[in-house]
Amino acid sequence: MSEPISNNFIHNFIDKDLEEGVYKEVYTRFPPEPNGYLHIGHAKAICVNFTTALKYKGKCNLRYDDTNPVKEDVEYVDAIEEDIKWLGFSWDKLLWASSYFETMYDAAVALIKKGKAFVDDLSAEQIKEYRGTLKEPGKESPYRNRSIEENLALFEDMRAGKFADGEKVLRAKINMASPNINMRDPVIYRILHAHHHNTGDKWCIYPMYDFAHPIEDAIEGITHSLCSLEYEDHRPLYNWVLDEVGFWVNPPRQIEFARLNLTGTVMSKRLLKGLVDDGVVEGWDDPRMPTIAGLRRRGYTPEAIRDFCDRIGVAKANSTVEASLLEHCVREDLQDKVESRNVVEDPIKVVITNYPEDKTEMVEIENNKNVPEMGMREIPFSNELYVDGEDFMEVPAKKYFRLFPGNEVRFKGAYFIKCEEVIKNDDGSIKELHCTYDPATRSGLDFTERKVKGTIHFVDAKTAVQIKIREYNQLLIEDENGNLLPNEASKVEKIAYAEPALANAKAGERFQFFRHGYYIADSKLTTDDEKVFNKIVGLKSSYKPNK
Repeated sequence: MSEPISNNFIHNFIDKDLEEGVYKEVYTRFPPEPNGYLHIGHAKAICVNFTTALKYKGKCNLRYDDTNPVKEDVEYVDAIEEDIKWLGFSWDKLLWASSYFETMYDAAVALIKKGKAFVDDLSAEQIKEYRGTLKEPGKESPYRNRSIEENLALFEDMRAGKFADGEKVLRAKINMASPNINMRDPVIYRILHAHHHNTGDKWCIYPMYDFAHPIEDAIEGITHSLCSLEYEDHRPLYNWVLDEVGFWVNPPRQIEFARLNLTGTVMSKRLLKGLVDDGVVEGWDDPRMPTIAGLRRRGYTPEAIRDFCDRIGVAKANSTVEASLLEHCVREDLQDKVESRNVVEDPIKVVITNYPEDKTEMVEIENNKNVPEMGMREIPFSNELYVDGEDFMEVPAKKYFRLFPGNEVRFKGAYFIKCEEVIKNDDGSIKELHCTYDPATRSGLDFTERKVKGTIHFVDAKTAVQIKIREYNQLLIEDENGNLLPNEASKVEKIAYAEPALANAKAGERFQFFRHGYYIADSKLTTDDEKVFNKIVGLKSSYKPNK
């Protein structure tokens, strides 16, 4: 990657740590749980961790936090790796939290021996009840003062599978009166008789995230554990675990940053998985989904997503970012990359009455008006053409300069065309427009006799290719009670007509459809016989960047 890496408050902390000799290098990690597909919020965390390592010529691991075998799947593992590579990053080591289960068990035993952990028989509901509130201290478990010997024996029996799920837990012994609820004797191990993809049936007890995560970081030699802001209240526990276990001389430092919240977007794996399981969407990579896989299929580029993450920066306080900024980044990235094609929606047939019926000529149009180096292409022109429905008004509005009876416009790359007559069907709908053309006005000729105010595009009706277009709106909307419901208008499909070149479009190819927006040939639905295009983003932006 060659993009400059913006400085932020995290880097200021790191600079200070390096200057003071706290750490000699920078080592970060991206630690997803393989229980779903990554979304745009994860893209920010990926960028923060990997670009920080790049800036300091350090390393960044990909570590799967696979401590909950019930929810994890190899499908998610494969998707995570594909997403990170697609975004343009490479990890130093591919690691699994489950590889450290033995060390975590030893750490728990060390805490028990220090009198810092105990086996509790309270149920999950009772533990929650005993925990207290933000205003009231918690109440100590009646099992809190078991002897070290009894706790060691019970914990060993937990590992040996002598108890049922939920029958006992191991809790850290900290302070039930702490103003930080996370420090009120948190559960650090639970019983779960479930097969694990990596360790099989070796374990029936699994560490909780707040206990496992700092140990994983420390084992790997992570220097700076960068995580989202919701873990700020968990930092005292992160540090407590490392200090009390005491296995590591120079433990990592946790630094929190604001997570990404995007307007009109839900970023909850649980909710997104529900949409997939209930068949509301086509899958995790549905172009309406905020997953990285969905954005990729939608046609967003990795460069645009990285640019977006850089622009929003790394902040200490949560905020919500306008989705229009992400669209703006996509539009800016595509405008000088993709070629234009003529596509007509809601077609109206135009018959050029003074053009030879048996003649077809090729006219030239630039592939990208912003990039002359992309050259020109030829499209056919005959006496039968299609124009966009929005490019004709029988009774024109004020300052409407496109096609209407008696008006003359330029057909882009071709001639001046004048609408002479509107031919209608029996029901009053428009059948076709009868027009005339001026042979002296072909594009490229030195014609200055008269000017026209409007230029519209067209496709040749005799050679037009029928394509399917899919346009997307917000996936979920709120009802009057604030409940999120699927938006029935989140996907709109329509048939359109395109210039012949799109018959050869391959899955994943992007184009600008002239005056409509940017589109990509769908990676799953586009075949040799059917061309299906997803609308990536429109041409007009509602986002106003700061000058």
